[in-house]
Amino acid sequence: MKNLIIVTALLLSSHLLVAQKHEIGLFLGGSNTIADVGPTFPVNPNDFAIGAIYKWNKSPRYSFRASLKYANIHGEDENSSEDYKKERDYSFKNAIREVSAGIEYNFWTFDLNDRPYFLSNITPYAYSGLSFFHYDALFLNGGKEMQKYNSHSTFAIPAIVGIKATISRKFIIGFEVGARYTFTDDLDGSNPVRDKKEYESLKFGNTKNNDWYVFTGFTLTYTFGEKPCHCPDDK
Repeated sequence: MKNLIIVTALLLSSHLLVAQKHEIGLFLGGSNTIADVGPTFPVNPNDFAIGAIYKWNKSPRYSFRASLKYANIHGEDENSSEDYKKERDYSFKNAIREVSAGIEYNFWTFDLNDRPYFLSNITPYAYSGLSFFHYDALFLNGGKEMQKYNSHSTFAIPAIVGIKATISRKFIIGFEVGARYTFTDDLDGSNPVRDKKEYESLKFGNTKNNDWYVFTGFTLTYTFGEKPCHCPDDK
């Protein structure tokens, strides 16, 4: 029985690898935060972000997608448009290490069987799912400098929109903007939790709103695997 299960699993795995169109590639762009420290423009890439993306195209309209991304993030009150922040003059630096999985939906049919040459297929798309990320826990050390005291991990909900197009039989290029609503309020050190006890004297800003981080950039993916034969209903 055990051997039968193993053989069945191997056969299913090999079938999936050749029966579907897969993509693997890179994300390269910038990052910014929407937090208590620094400017709060929704799309304002001011640091570096890079990542790897995998997609399993189930139909011309949707794909299962997973990614690993790394980004530096920072914020300076001096760059804010709000006078009280400029007078306060706080700043922070941090890093995001993210793994994400979910579904990417194509607004137009994106069929890789249909003449996949330069710009022969193009569509806007949206992605959402669940992200899990790791970051440094910071606190204000009595002056204007942030100091690391621990490392934390938590979840975020991604909301990504973009546009993509085929540039050859094997490559797809895209551009996307993705905001993540996090389940934390201390990316910038404004709401620290130390030793499982909240230190009220170290808090500042609006502690009732969680932080966001945003990735903006380009994707380049390579397609492989046998092209799937999609039914008319998929289109």
